[in-house]
Amino acid sequence: MTNTKIAVIGGSGIYDIDGLEGAQWTTVETPWGAPSDAILTGTLDGVEMAFLPRHGRGHVHSPTTVPYRANIDALKRLGCTDVISVSACGSFREEMGPGDFVIVDQFIDRTCAREKSFFGTGCVAHVSIAHPTCPRLSDACETATKTAGVTVHRGGTYLAMEGPQFSTLAESKMYRTAWGADVIGMTNMPEAKLAREAELCYASVAMITDYDSWHPDHGEVDVPEIIRTLQGNAANARALVAQLPNLLGASRADCPNGCDRALEYAIMTQPDARDPALLAKLDAVAGRVL
Repeated sequence: MTNTKIAVIGGSGIYDIDGLEGAQWTTVETPWGAPSDAILTGTLDGVEMAFLPRHGRGHVHSPTTVPYRANIDALKRLGCTDVISVSACGSFREEMGPGDFVIVDQFIDRTCAREKSFFGTGCVAHVSIAHPTCPRLSDACETATKTAGVTVHRGGTYLAMEGPQFSTLAESKMYRTAWGADVIGMTNMPEAKLAREAELCYASVAMITDYDSWHPDHGEVDVPEIIRTLQGNAANARALVAQLPNLLGASRADCPNGCDRALEYAIMTQPDARDPALLAKLDAVAGRVL
């Protein structure tokens, strides 16, 4: 058994956690640069918590410039075991309306301007992301969302686009009909991939703000309307987070889905061919297997 430490990565409109005991903003240095912001740490109902505002306080990072590697490394370096992503998304499904939450279980990665791995020349690794989210952690998020009184949909495919612009009408129709995506956002990739490389359990809660641009009765994305919906979603997200310590508990066994052992057989580069400089940068992420 190990101690549970829950990390919440907050998206648009989510910049802190209510009720943390001993709360303090902690600056974490990583070999991948500075994270999006300092990390708020403390305890909630006896469970250690960490909160990282993905875009930084004041929303200073665009989806492309979020330092994803530094963020995941910093959470791993702090001893986090479970990462819950909370992010604003558009919906491609009539039944998934603004204000609803979706527990994402699949991704289509259409980002193109981001570093997507901790590994590379000098230490090559291949992890499986066939199932990119942790079912155990997703169960807890679903239960917490229902307890908070929010309409929740279990399972959905998240189309990660580069942004920062929203979709064209043609793109929105293609993602919905030809590709079968359920929601669209700009930030869960490469975040989910990096969490898997860091052997962290990861769950994604998509907070729907709009119908993107495909819906004949809603037209193009309306930013003022999104902001109004975000405010309600932020309150519901805080209610969700408040349930997690009691659902996950202060201690945890090994992940039954193997998220915390994702690197077991992933590293391909032979020990004598590994780059010492890259290995030094991987101390937190891959120290267990290196």
